[in-house]
Amino acid sequence: MDRITEDLLANGLIMKGQVERLSAKGIHDYLILRDITLSGFMTMNRLVRFIVQQIRDGIYNLSIIDNYEYISEKLVLQELASELNLLYVDLDSMDMDYYLTERVPLAQLKKHNIIPISQDEMSITVAFNDPLDILAQEAAQRLFPRKILKIALAQKKQIASYLYKIELKDSVKGLVKKIKDELNSIGSVEDQQKASSILLLIDVILKTCINGRASDIHIEPTEKNCVVRGRVDGRLSEMFIFEKSIYPPLASRLKLLANLDIAEKRKPQDGRFSTSIGAAEYDFRISTLPILYGESIVMRVLDKQKALVKLEDAGMDSASYNKLLKGLETPFGIILVTGPTGSGKTTTLYGALNELRNVEDKVITVEDPVEYRMNLIQQVQVNPKVGLSFADALRSILRQDPDKIMIGEIRDHETLEIAIKAALTGHMVISTLHTNDSVSAIARMVDMGIQHYLISGALVAVQAQRLVRKICTHCKVEEKLPSSVLADLRNDIPKKAKFYKGKGCRECGDSGYMGREMICEVLNISDELSSLIAQRASKERLLEQANKEGFVDLYHNGIQKALDGITSIEEILKVVKV
Repeated sequence: MDRITEDLLANGLIMKGQVERLSAKGIHDYLILRDITLSGFMTMNRLVRFIVQQIRDGIYNLSIIDNYEYISEKLVLQELASELNLLYVDLDSMDMDYYLTERVPLAQLKKHNIIPISQDEMSITVAFNDPLDILAQEAAQRLFPRKILKIALAQKKQIASYLYKIELKDSVKGLVKKIKDELNSIGSVEDQQKASSILLLIDVILKTCINGRASDIHIEPTEKNCVVRGRVDGRLSEMFIFEKSIYPPLASRLKLLANLDIAEKRKPQDGRFSTSIGAAEYDFRISTLPILYGESIVMRVLDKQKALVKLEDAGMDSASYNKLLKGLETPFGIILVTGPTGSGKTTTLYGALNELRNVEDKVITVEDPVEYRMNLIQQVQVNPKVGLSFADALRSILRQDPDKIMIGEIRDHETLEIAIKAALTGHMVISTLHTNDSVSAIARMVDMGIQHYLISGALVAVQAQRLVRKICTHCKVEEKLPSSVLADLRNDIPKKAKFYKGKGCRECGDSGYMGREMICEVLNISDELSSLIAQRASKERLLEQANKEGFVDLYHNGIQKALDGITSIEEILKVVKV
């Protein structure tokens, strides 16, 4: 039995019978305390207060909670800060003054896991993980001998993360100094924008973010800094932090690369540029947006290899793949890919185009913007400024004798109406629609003003999808789910089912996940479903018929991915609402 459970029993805060009942169910000794808090025998708040009291009495070290991943470090630190009348800080929500860290050796900060966060005329506030670590406090006071030391509490991982960012910042310190020297020696704004050192910095940013598997790169000015963040596996994380003075030439140079107006800072702009990173060629789609401290610049990383990914390689299971392939082999009709923003719909469309493109067929796409350029396909970019909307482009496309048409997104009644008519007049049309599941696409089309009988005649298949993070293979371990979660899943999983999670390691940046994969549901429109749509049947009736025909929804597809050890149950329950 673990130490905290033993101490709770010794203090009479939990009953021996409770522990024995959970042990009899086969729950691991290490997890008994977790199930006690989940079952309500003892609330998490009471447990946290007990741990904090033990820490204050010198019985426990703060590090004891490292052994219990289900005990929130944040809750313990907040309670400890309250008891000791100290400040708890969330470093992620602060605009930190990095000038303070430049005055002290980074090795000392890393040794004691501390970070200075703010100062005034008399005092300096330093974030500690353990407020009772006297050696760390003495070291901090030696680093700032002329200031009164104020102690704040912060999570261990947050402090380590920010110290790593400072280390990254130091690694480009020479380049940043070179940029500053160049800017000081160059008089005109035009020459500053063309400074070679800025190009080197852009190269470092792009290489670091791409090597870190980022799909988007965000460059954001704050009041005190210039922050570079990358979206990795759907989550943003900070890659670099520069001084505010670096931002203007950096933003201007990126705008020049994308052929944007560098003088226009009051309106959003869009552009793109290409460059080689290592041996691979990448396109970057760039968007600027005026914000309080300048312009937010976001670059979407377009890896040309991803356009050629086969659907089964994107994580589509064989049953769903065969269903979609059956739809794609239909000579005419409309196939829709649905899901929220960022669920990989465009990648699926390109995967479908890969299946469709050949020398015999004329394939035309209309996109906003064209993300990936492909051979054997005629790609049209929407341009509302010259009157080329989705609907306008579609009308012209139909005069080009196409066999297959891909529409980047159906946004309005007019585009949908033309797409349906094209599908009914012998064309294969594939497109995306924003709905939460496949059956809801039918109601969405009705809401957009299309008659039921037209939908029933044109619709061939609907695929709904989400992206889930994959468990890191380097730190994958078996996961023991709480009995309450197992009880909720009992109808959907076999007995003695095994689930996995990532512990977190250097390879995955301590997240436990590496890469993403699709979970999906494919609804093929059979004659029976087509008849029900024409009869204006309810969503429940359509689902009932689909289930009879072997339809597998997103949730059950996700559960199977968790059973296969590809992702975690936590990720599935987070992404798919049951």
